[in-house]
Amino acid sequence: MTKKDCDCQKQTDRYVSFIGIDCDGNARRVIELIDKHLAESGQPEPFWEYFMSKRTPSSGPAPDDLFLVHSHINQIRELFEKLADEDALALLFNLEEECC
Repeated sequence: MTKKDCDCQKQTDRYVSFIGIDCDGNARRVIELIDKHLAESGQPEPFWEYFMSKRTPSSGPAPDDLFLVHSHINQIRELFEKLADEDALALLFNLEEECC
């Protein structure tokens, strides 16, 4: 079997290249899911108010969504687990494995 026939490189591998991995888009989707869940809950939660305010700070540069998700990945996972959102958990896992 030649190298080009090998099935071993059919999956994305972040250690080889980020080409073909939509890290920014997936991070944006995670943020959108957080937004959706917070809007549905209707109850203010101090951490999530703080988290969302970091996206648009009153001073200094705003972090990109990937950095923000990476910095708070455990809290995001906990939120999605609490809400039993399996699709969001799968997206978060994929983002963490490929991009963080």
